[in-house]
Amino acid sequence: MAGIKFENVSKIYKSKEKVRVVDRINLEVKDKEFLVLVGPSGCGKSTTLRMIAGLEEITEGKLFIDDKLVNDLPPKDRNISIVFQNYALYPHMTAYQNLAFGLKIKKINKKIIDSRVMAVAKILKIENLLDRKPKSLSGGQNQRVAIGRAIARNPQVFLFDEPLSNLDAKLRGQMRVEIAKLHKTLQTTVVYVTHDQVEAMTLGERIVLMDKGKIQQVDTPNELYNNPQNIFVAGFIGTPTMNFIEGNVVRNNDDLIFKDTSNSFQFNLSQEHHLKDYLNQTIIMGIRSENIYWKTEENVSENEYAAINCKIQFVEELGHEKFVFTKLNNNEIVSRLKPDIEISIGKQIKLFLKKSNMHFFNKETGIVIKNN
Repeated sequence: MAGIKFENVSKIYKSKEKVRVVDRINLEVKDKEFLVLVGPSGCGKSTTLRMIAGLEEITEGKLFIDDKLVNDLPPKDRNISIVFQNYALYPHMTAYQNLAFGLKIKKINKKIIDSRVMAVAKILKIENLLDRKPKSLSGGQNQRVAIGRAIARNPQVFLFDEPLSNLDAKLRGQMRVEIAKLHKTLQTTVVYVTHDQVEAMTLGERIVLMDKGKIQQVDTPNELYNNPQNIFVAGFIGTPTMNFIEGNVVRNNDDLIFKDTSNSFQFNLSQEHHLKDYLNQTIIMGIRSENIYWKTEENVSENEYAAINCKIQFVEELGHEKFVFTKLNNNEIVSRLKPDIEISIGKQIKLFLKKSNMHFFNKETGIVIKNN
């Protein structure tokens, strides 16, 4: 198996002006790790994956696989397998022939090919599909064949480029579980690209969140969610997205106060001494929907919570919970409340924001203001 290392790697497309699709990234993928690249469309995640595969030329920097410099190494010599979004199966071949094709090209003994194909088919539970061609298989079955073809080659590294995007929601959930199980069984290095944060959070041992060609944060799913390093990470990870309120830090006698810019509410920051350097400056406060409570949900204390009065705009009923969309002047505040709370659209509601779960960001840089 193998680790992967990027050293100041860039991909630049030259047209009328240089466009850095991937901008000087430094990253290490550990041996046998399941690493997920996630981010919005055009952030550079698929280009990063294709550089590992050798399908995109590296403009600047160095890329190592298993401590070997591979910048100029052809794809066929990198000992990697890649699974694409569109399956990329040969339509005139049966599932068996598709699974065996890569091994046949290498002129491996027929008995070994048959043994390996049958072993892979058993792992993926497609033994009864081997005589069928792609057009007679469902999307999920074709994806299993595509994954099986990658496994059969026994590569050092597996690359997945949005492999579940063409599947319906239920099948995506099932395939996520299957891919996670496969990784535990095969113990192979996996780099997985997706735009779906649910996929990223459920599959990745670590997640690389990218935006505009740059890495914004590399961390475990839990750290990425609970300790975002900047406002982009905080806003991208989580459904519904984190709530943001712009405000100013002011002093009231010996206490610090956060007062939103529309003067709709304020709360004491006496325990937030790390904000003293932002006195009389505008910052951004962020809080997740699950850290906003209705007054009957738990015993609220003025020292632990900040109260806001909002107008209810919309409610999403999810059965086990409800998302309540409210308006605080120009700010939309989304709270995640218990299903038995009675809500009326257009009415005022008092909500309580838990101070200990608030995040504060520098308005100019977007970087989190840490409590040192």
